[in-house]
Amino acid sequence: MDRLQIRGGRPLNGEIEISGAKNSALKLMVACLLTPEPLQLSNMPDLSDTRFLSQLLATLGVEVFWPKGASTCHLNAAELTSTIAPYEQVRKMRASFNVLGPLLARSGHATVSLPGGCAIGARPVDLHLKAFEAMGADLLVEQGYVKAAAIHGLKGAHVNFPFPSVGATEHAMLAATLAKGETILENAAREPEIADLANCLNAMGAKITGAGTDTIRITGVESLSGTSHAVMPDRIEAGTYAMAAAAAGGDVTLTHAPVDALGAAISALRKAGVTVDADPEAGTIRVRRNGTRLRSVDIDTQPHPGFPTDLQAQFMALVSMADGTSIIRENIFENRFMHAPELSRLGANITVRGREAVVKGVEHLQGAPVMATDLRASVSLVIAGLAAEGETVVNRIYHLDRGFEGLDRKLSACGADVTRLSE
Repeated sequence: MDRLQIRGGRPLNGEIEISGAKNSALKLMVACLLTPEPLQLSNMPDLSDTRFLSQLLATLGVEVFWPKGASTCHLNAAELTSTIAPYEQVRKMRASFNVLGPLLARSGHATVSLPGGCAIGARPVDLHLKAFEAMGADLLVEQGYVKAAAIHGLKGAHVNFPFPSVGATEHAMLAATLAKGETILENAAREPEIADLANCLNAMGAKITGAGTDTIRITGVESLSGTSHAVMPDRIEAGTYAMAAAAAGGDVTLTHAPVDALGAAISALRKAGVTVDADPEAGTIRVRRNGTRLRSVDIDTQPHPGFPTDLQAQFMALVSMADGTSIIRENIFENRFMHAPELSRLGANITVRGREAVVKGVEHLQGAPVMATDLRASVSLVIAGLAAEGETVVNRIYHLDRGFEGLDRKLSACGADVTRLSE
């Protein structure tokens, strides 16, 4: 199992190009199931998660052409050979569950294992299933599988989510593209990845309006065609590298960055005393810190456009070295402070009380062996290791490979001393 060895204390200087968004790419990939025509996705992030999903799609009969190292993925679901997504594959990654809606919409039936993924709380799929039931699907959950049928096709429905779930919003939108009549999704999530998915689906012939707002309307069509679509840049990767540069110090410019999608994170960095120059038109974010001590900042994670839960761990690593006490409240997922004990191994002073973490800044972190517990937690340990004195070894970095393309390579190119160790 690979590990990352980090010798901290080196400032970062240079440019980092932001890859395509993992959270968008995964939903765009399953959109291929809605049409017998080819779907071409460019700016694809080459990650273990996207590769896992391509293997699952191949199991369902999708022709996948995506050479190693290529940024364009060709998907052709001309003939589906199976509508069963087995546990052995879906357990590896939660987003695999999103094949259910497209299979149901196109084939009228599907059997999909309940999902796995990061251990950051329950993240139930009941909202997904309630949306499909509202569209007329018959559902049975047994032996760890969801068995769904809509023999006469899905029909339009009015779905009002009790909270703005990103996964349920995207999943319902995918299925509704082929439903008969109009589907209205209220209290929908507003994340930029949802708008990216809607743009691709509309290019395939769907009729979707309101994506990116809290009310999305989908008028079902009889069929969708193929298209070519570029995956949007990854706002979480961009925010992560911005926080890494802020923690380690130096001068880093992020290119191909989704500036408009990072307002809350950029604001928090500036409050912490980091110099951030953002240019939406050029797609660049320049992050500078010349050695002055960081300031404490309180944050509350919220649905977009609030502070992203997927940047909470990274920001905690940053303010663990700030002057003063920061309060971090996690409002999206329970059990998403598992990185706190590992940061404490590096010398951070963090007290967790339910959904609130009290972070008393220390002057210096000290390198130590640490263990990654989930995707975002693992990269928070990398950020802390970059700023810490001495050597940090991050174990179980397969979590990192799920969501960050070439992280050690990108950091090394900016002067970090990061080495991947294989056992």
